[in-house]
Order: sequence, then C-alpha cells, then structure tokens
Amino acid sequence: MDALIWTGAAISLLGVIALIWCVVYVMRLRKAGLDDAVLRQRMQKAVVINFAALAVSTLGLMVVIIGIFLQ
Repeated sequence: MDALIWTGAAISLLGVIALIWCVVYVMRLRKAGLDDAVLRQRMQKAVVINFAALAVSTLGLMVVIIGIFLQ
C-alpha cells in the first residue's frame, strides 16, 4: 500500500505544480498589458487548466487516503 500512497502524492504534486503554473501564467498576462478582449480569451485557458489541476490534486489526495485506510 506504500506504492498507492506515493502514487497519490505524486499525482497531487502534479496538480499543485499545475496550479502554480496557472498563477504564474495569469500574472504574466496581467503584466503584458493586453486588450481586455484578448486578456479574457487567454484567461479562459487558465481557468480550464486551473479546474483540471484542482481535480487532479483532489484525485491524488483521495488515492493517498485510500492507501492510508488500506494499510
């Protein structure tokens, strides 16, 4: 079951890395001084990736909890 815990931790880490990427991406967009319509269009990409990253992190934490329960 240790493998299950470590696999879940790795999945959660990937989700957190994607969340950090979203933050950096949005900060760069805001500093770029883009037109409002272009900024909104590019922010939609960040929102989709943000939700996916949250889902991946949640699934990873669920795998960790299952691994702990099965130990």
